[in-house]
This record gives sequence, structure tokens and C-alpha cells, in this order.
Amino acid sequence: MSEINPNLEIDPNAELNPGNEEVSSESKIKIYKKPLLIFWSIFIVGIVCVVLFFAGVSNGTFGFMPTFEELENPKSSLATEVYTADGELLGKFYFQNRSFIDHDELSTYLIDALIATEDVRFESHSGIDLRGLGRVFKGLITGDSSAGGGSTISQQLAKMLFPREEFKNKLDIVFRKFREWIIAVKLERSYTKEEIMTMYFNKYDFLNLAVGIKSAANVYFNTTPDSLKLEQAAMLVGMAKNSSYFNPLRRPELTKGRRNTVLSQMVKYGYLENQLADSLKQLPLGIDYQKVDHKRGMAPYFREYLRMSLTAKKPERKNYPSWNMQKFKQDSLEWEINPFYGWCNKNQKADGTPYNIYKDGLKIYTTLDSRMQKYAEQAVEEHLGLDLQKGFDREKEHHRNPPFSDDLSDEAFEHQMDLSIRRSERHRVLKKKGLSFEQIKENFKKPVKMKIFTWKGERDTIISPMDSMLYYKGFLRAGFMSMVPQTGEVRAYVGGPNYKHFMYDMVTLGKRQVGSTIKPFLYTLAMQEGLTPCDKVPNIPQTFILPDGTPWTSRNSTEAHSGEMVTLKWGLAHSVNNISGWVLKQTNPEAVVSMARKMGVVSKIEAVPSIYLGTSDISVYEMVGAYGSFANKGVYIKPRFITKIEDSKGNLLAQSVPQKNEVMNERTAYLMANLLQGVVREGTGRRLRFKYHLYNPIGGKTGTTQNHSDGWFMGITPELVSGVWVGAEDRAIRFEGIRLGQGANMALPIWGLYMQKVYADKTLGMKQGDFEKPRGVNINLDCEAVSNDNSNSTTEDFDDEDFF
Repeated sequence: MSEINPNLEIDPNAELNPGNEEVSSESKIKIYKKPLLIFWSIFIVGIVCVVLFFAGVSNGTFGFMPTFEELENPKSSLATEVYTADGELLGKFYFQNRSFIDHDELSTYLIDALIATEDVRFESHSGIDLRGLGRVFKGLITGDSSAGGGSTISQQLAKMLFPREEFKNKLDIVFRKFREWIIAVKLERSYTKEEIMTMYFNKYDFLNLAVGIKSAANVYFNTTPDSLKLEQAAMLVGMAKNSSYFNPLRRPELTKGRRNTVLSQMVKYGYLENQLADSLKQLPLGIDYQKVDHKRGMAPYFREYLRMSLTAKKPERKNYPSWNMQKFKQDSLEWEINPFYGWCNKNQKADGTPYNIYKDGLKIYTTLDSRMQKYAEQAVEEHLGLDLQKGFDREKEHHRNPPFSDDLSDEAFEHQMDLSIRRSERHRVLKKKGLSFEQIKENFKKPVKMKIFTWKGERDTIISPMDSMLYYKGFLRAGFMSMVPQTGEVRAYVGGPNYKHFMYDMVTLGKRQVGSTIKPFLYTLAMQEGLTPCDKVPNIPQTFILPDGTPWTSRNSTEAHSGEMVTLKWGLAHSVNNISGWVLKQTNPEAVVSMARKMGVVSKIEAVPSIYLGTSDISVYEMVGAYGSFANKGVYIKPRFITKIEDSKGNLLAQSVPQKNEVMNERTAYLMANLLQGVVREGTGRRLRFKYHLYNPIGGKTGTTQNHSDGWFMGITPELVSGVWVGAEDRAIRFEGIRLGQGANMALPIWGLYMQKVYADKTLGMKQGDFEKPRGVNINLDCEAVSNDNSNSTTEDFDDEDFF
């Protein structure tokens, strides 16, 4: 066997060159050229494919990609915010309860916690964190689920701004991930880091109707983003991992654990000392939950009126039932003369679409004063809940069909309840299921669990829907509005005792008979024709001949000073029908209707001799506006609810201008103010003085309707005009006698309690001066009313019941 020479060189090309011929350089190049061409071809094609792929993704070839304009102006539904005149947030209108804030309104705790938890290299990357992606790939290869995610804050923002659509296969998921990368990079080019951080917090949905950090801070901690404590900020940032899972209301312990993880991350990256973090981890979540509900909070009736008014569409006759043509006429008038009625549909944005109060982030500045609104709501609750309702309930205890009056027959009672059933939502649902009315009535008799209203708070009980209807019918309702007569600005608005349980608004929607509060319209005509408060007229019955030839004579509820000469001031102070009849004979019913129209009353009023009994149904809103003319030197100003509207960036969109109308001269207005002061000084409004100790110049008028179904009080001062109505849902539910059922007992106390609170609040600066006397008026108004001899009077604190 031959030995192998270790020094022998083996030609690598020997097989290719069996003849051991020497290979040239040119041949060597040819040999390597082909694989190199293949390699570089593949490499370049790969690069081109990647470029084309990303270009296709960027251009939307493989699915949605936002345009430059959409990136510059990402669409978000912003809640419209409603503010009071004194700067308090009254409420919001929204699809999503989101309000934007600026970067300087964010707590540094929020920023540090988010960076430490979600994207520690946020300040250095350009939208994509390669190290983070490497961590993800490592986790996928090793199966380590704790390796963490690779999404940057910018990528998460991209996902929130442009949510993922439904995917069809796994390839769709890949494409969407690449799209989010590209969007994240584009966001980084279009916005600063501060802007991206702010957009993230403004966009994130923290659940429970808390969209955006401003809402979240308020909903969970009743504070603002810049005032969040460290542990509170950590909890909210922890929710950003998965707010449905880390829900502090449903899973407090899990949420607390996630909060502590955020605190640990802040320690890890140097944002927090370990000792402090350990202390904070021991603290409870400290939730101060503020439930978001348009039925709760301040002035819910007013907010609902604004919502309905601003979004109203142009009235069309076909949308109104034949029995409600008066409403069609009133809405049509509002559409024409009130710029804020239907404002959203009358005005368009730059893109030609109408404004949307639920998503355009408008700011509506109202005339309401948060302090005065609070006092009005308190006054209604105190009088109805602590006083009047108790007396009403005692009176109804032994009635045949409580809370209805015993004057109502059993047949009429059944008819009333059938009507109530047919008007209910339960009836609508059951009828849609095919049930007959008799079957529905049986359903209404079956007890169910429900939460009911009481003046001491809601109570869980088991009660049938039928009994529930009767229960709620037994509660007295109220409507109250207060206005500055010189500007028409409405300062307080209470449409009922509790919006959640009694949603019908008795300020603008509800209308009831006004009783004797209509008499000042009649007396205005007398003052306008030269009469004075001290002029005496005979207190005798006045008879009118009706169109059919029959005589009609009104009567008084008392014989006090019957047949005597009494002053007009005494006649109005005690609401004596004989005197009102005498005044009407000096003019005519048509003139009274005309005067009411000039003073802003648009409701239907019959021009009949009984007009001064107040049988017409008129709203509190109309009556307050009308009485404002007496306090504003004869100038009627339409009540105003809005001062201005701005867009989300603070640009002025609309501003209100007072709508004025001179309805009487200053002399007449001054004399009417004096007449109305007589009601408070010596007549049916005396209770304001001896019970509520309001001794400043106040004019007023009580009103009590037939059978005591409605109680009214209208009160004026030089700076404020307010009106109150009190009654039940049905007119057949009422007090049995005038002692409790008169306006001085039903409505006046709310006015008195309200004004007590207003005058006690020195921050309001409410003066208690007198009505300004016009130049050239030298009438002696210090007349001695015959009613000063109260020993013969049975009406010193009672309304004259308006008999028909």
C-alpha cells in the first residue's frame, strides 16, 4: 500500500478539470458569477417586494389606511359640555362620554406610569420599538408568555384611532399589524411626543361611560386629571391593559393587583422609590364612583329641555295629531323666532353637515346659576317632601280610590286607570306581543320586583304595575322657574320633584289652569286706562250676557265687605272676583287676550267673560316671562336659556340677543308692581312676611283653580321674577278644601324658601331694594285698604276660590 504524501496539494477543481490543466482567472469568475447573481437577485427582489408590500399597505391596497387629512384630524366623538353662568359643568350630551384635555392638564404621575408600563423607550423610538419586537419574537420561540408585548404607545394609539375591522383569516391579522406599524410611524411624523401622549389619554375608553382620562378621573375619583394622586393614576394606567378585565367596580382585587404592577414598573425604571411604592401598594383603590346618568345631577329637566330644543326639526303638520294643533303652532313660532330652537338643524359645519350635540364637542354656556339652581331644587324638595305631601297623604288615607278624590265615581276611576295603562311603555310592549287589552290588564295586576321613589330615597319592593301607577299618581308635582327680568336670563329651572321617576317637565311642556294669577293681565288694562290702585269700586256681583243670551255671574268665596266700595288694590290683594268682573266691564275679554299675547303668552286663551278666573292652561315658562314685564318697567323680554355656543376649539358659533317688546309704559308697570305688593303686604301672599320673614319690596299673586287642583304663586322683585305651580298628575287628585289646597299653601312656600336661600347667599349679591319710581309719576299709593279691619275678613290668608 502506497503512502500518501502529506505535502501533496489537492486541486479543488480537479473533478472539474480532470486533465489537471491550469484554470484561468476568467474561468474562476465565470464559475462564481451565477450563484452571486442568484443571491443578489433574490436579495434585491426581496427588498423590492418588502418595499412594494409596505407601499401597498401604506396605500390601502391590503385594507383600510387613513389619509393624511384623517391622520391630521382623527375623528373622535366628543361630548358636548353644558356650563352654568357661574362656570360650573352642568352636564354633557354624548354618544361617548369623552372630553379632550391639553397636555398640561395631565398629571406627571399619569405620564410616568404609562411610559414605565407600556413603552419605556417612548421618547427615543419613531413609532416602532425594535427591541420590543425582539422581545416578542423571543417569547414566541421560547413560549415565554411573560416576555411582554411589542406595541408602542403610538401603535396602541393607532389601533384606537383606527379600530381593527373584523378579520377573515390569520393573514388579515398580519396585514393589520403592519398597517398599525405604518400608522404609528405616520403619527410620529405628524405629532409631537406630547401630542401623542395626550391623544392616547383622551382616546382611551376606561368603561362605565368614562371615555378619556378627564371623564375617567371624574367617574372613578371625582377629580380632574391634573389632581390625581399617584396610586389613582397607577390604577387608571393599569386599566389600559384591558379595562373590561381590570374593572374596579366588578373586579376590585384584580384591579388593585394590576395597579401594584404599574407601581412596580415605575420602581423598575426609576420613576418611583421602592419604599414609597411598597406603602402605596397597601392602600385600597379608594374609588369615589360618580355614576354617569343624564337622569341624575343638577337641573336634569333643564338639560333635557336644552337637548330637545337644540335638536328639534322644523315642525311639519303631519307629525302632530289633530288634537294637538296648538302645539304645532307654538313649535312653528319657536322655529321662526327662536334661533336656538332647532339650532343643530338650522346650522351647518364647514363640511356641510349639521351640528351634532352628541359627537361634535360643543360648549354650551347657559344662563343658569348653579347656586340658585341648587336652592330651587332644595326648596321644591323641602316643601313637597317634608311638608305638603304628608298633609296630602293624611287626607287621602280613607278615600274610596286613593289618591283620587271621592268625587270621582268608580266608573270614572276605572276609565282613568285604563287611560294610564294604554299610555304606558309596558302596554306598548305587551300589545306588540299580541296580547288583548284584558290580558294586559291582568298582567298589570301581577306583582314584580321594582325600585320605587320615596322622599327618603329609592326603595326596593315587590308591587304590581297597577299599584305602582296609583302609587306614583299620589305624589304632588311642581314646576318652578326664576328669571332676571332685565335680561331674560333664567337662573333656575325645576320641572318636577325627581326627573328619574317623574320625567314630565312642568315648566315648559306641562300646562295647567292658572287661576287668579291671570288677573294682573286684566288689571294692567285698568292701570293703562288711567285708573290707580287706590281707586274704589263697588264690591258687588257682576253679570255678563253670554253669546247664547244666557246670563253668567261669578261669585266670591267670602262675603267680606260685600256691597261696599273697596280699592282695586284690596280687590287684587284678596283676589275678589266681583272686582275683577267690574274691571273687565271697563274693557273686554279680547283686550285681555291681546295683553297676554304681548306679554309672551302663546297658549290658547278663550276670550270669554270668565277669562279672569284663569281657566286657560298656561305654562310656568310663559307666566314667568309675562310677570317679568311688571318688574322691567313694562318691557317684556323672552326668557333666555343660552348665552353662547362654541365649538370644541373655542370658536364662537352662536350668541343670544335679548328679544324685547314694550307692552306697557313705565307708569303702568310701576302701578302694577304696587298692586302686586299689596297682595304680599295685606292679601293672599301675607305668608311671605309672617312665616318666611321676607319684608323687602315683593310683589306677588296667588292662584287656586276649581276644586283646588292647581296651586300657583308668581313673585316679583326688582332683580328676580319667579313662578311656581304645584298639583298632581291628574286633576281629579287634589286637596279637598281650600285651607291646604290654595296657592298660598301649595306653591307660595317654595317661592319663600327659595328666596330665603338666595338672600342668605351673599356671593350672589342679590339686593333687596324697591321698584324704581318713574319720573313724573306723583300718585299717592299709600291708600288705606278697607281690609285693614281684619276682624271682619275671612280671606286674609286665603285665595278667593275661582268658582265657575
